[in-house]
Amino acid sequence: MSIADLDFIKTLPKAELHLHIEGSLEPELMFELSRRNKIEIPFSSVEEIKAAYKFHNLQSFLDIYYQGASVLIHEQDFYDLTMAYLLRCREDNVVHTEIFFDPQTHTERGIDIGVVIRGIHSALKDAESEWGISSHLILCFLRHLSEEEAITTLKAAKPYLEFIKGVGLDSSELGHPPSKFQQVFAMAKELGLERVAHAGEEGPAEYIKEALDLLDVSRIDHGVRCVEDEALIERLIDREIPLTVCPLSNTALCVYDDMSQHPILQLLERGLCVTVNADDPAYFGGYVNRNYQALSESLGMTKKQAKKLAINSFKASYISQAQQQKWAEVIAAI
Repeated sequence: MSIADLDFIKTLPKAELHLHIEGSLEPELMFELSRRNKIEIPFSSVEEIKAAYKFHNLQSFLDIYYQGASVLIHEQDFYDLTMAYLLRCREDNVVHTEIFFDPQTHTERGIDIGVVIRGIHSALKDAESEWGISSHLILCFLRHLSEEEAITTLKAAKPYLEFIKGVGLDSSELGHPPSKFQQVFAMAKELGLERVAHAGEEGPAEYIKEALDLLDVSRIDHGVRCVEDEALIERLIDREIPLTVCPLSNTALCVYDDMSQHPILQLLERGLCVTVNADDPAYFGGYVNRNYQALSESLGMTKKQAKKLAINSFKASYISQAQQQKWAEVIAAI
C-alpha cells in the first residue's frame, strides 16, 4: 500500500474536532498582544517563548498555557487569535472545525465571558463567509476548578447559547475524574447542548467509562488509554463513540515516548472511529496536516488509512448527516 505523503494529505478535506483556541496562540502573536495590551510576560523575545515550550507532562504544559493566555484581554484579541487559527485551517484544507474555548481562564482574570465569545464567534463567521469554513464552538469547563464554578460559568454563558454547540471538560486530568462534573453536564443536556470530555489521556481508562456513563458524552477527547481495557474498546466500537486523538500532543506530553508507539492506527484497524487533531498546535509542534504527516513518517500510514481518518473526522462531527455523507463521497473519490 502506498504511504500517504504530505502532498496527498493536503488534498484531503478534513474536520478538526479537538482544538483549544487558546492553545493556538503562537509565540509571535503572544508577544504582539503582550505589547499591545501592556501585559508583562516573563519572556523578552519570541525566541525565549519558543525555548520555554518544553514539557514533561500535562501540568508543565498547562502552567505556560495559562500564562500565555494572560495577554488576551479585548474582543479584538480573541478575534485575532481565532482568525490566525482559521488561516491555518485554510492552509491545511480543514473545512469544518469544532473549537474548544476555556472561559474560566479569562473570567478569573476579570474578562467578561461575552468579550471572549463575541470575539471568537466574529472570526468564525468571517471565515465562513470568506472561505466557506464551517464551525461550532464548544465551551469547556476547567476540571481543576470546582463543579460549582463550572455551574456559574454555564449560567453566565446562557445569553450566548445561540453561539455555543456544546460543552466539554479539559485541563488537569489526574485527580479530577468526570464524576466530579455530573451535575453541570446534566444541566448542559437540559439546555440542549452536546457533550464531550477529555478522558484517558493521562487519566486511566476508567475515566473514559465515567465520561460515558455519568456525563452522557457522545465522543471522547483523547481516549488513548482505552487500549488498557479490551471490554472498553469493544464498547466504543459497538456504540460508535468517536475518539478525537492528538498524536503530536500525546508524544509532546510523554504519554508515549515516541510516535512509533502510538496506537491510533491500530485502533483505526480495529474499527474505532478515531480522528486526527492538533490539540494545542502552537505548543505541540504542528497543526492538523503535521499530525497526519507524523503518522506517515513514524507509523507508515497509508493513503487508505488517511482517507478513513479524514472521513471519520466528519462522521464524528456535529454537522448534519447529509454534510457528513457529502464529504465522505468527496474523500472517497480522491
